[in-house]
Amino acid sequence: MNQMMFALSLGLGGMWLAANMARGETQCDTRDRVVAFLAERYGETRRSVGLAGEGAVMELFAADDTGTWTITVTLTDGQMCLVASGAAYEAVTEDLPAKGTPA
Repeated sequence: MNQMMFALSLGLGGMWLAANMARGETQCDTRDRVVAFLAERYGETRRSVGLAGEGAVMELFAADDTGTWTITVTLTDGQMCLVASGAAYEAVTEDLPAKGTPA
């Protein structure tokens, strides 16, 4: 269930990013500058990474002290864009349900 919700939120984030890019309203910069901004302003560090469509890389940054989190997408041109952010981050690792068991 958590993986499905994460995939759904990433998909919605991708649509938001595409819509804002079309209007020229995205919050993007070089990866180095965005990573430094997240570390300095929010104390966030990278917690997970994955491949998105068209060769883009999705990363989740979070801070244990404050619970803030940010999802970014780095595009093939090297620009990193902020996709979503929030509060109350908690790292969770769950076992898959047994086959045939409702999630």
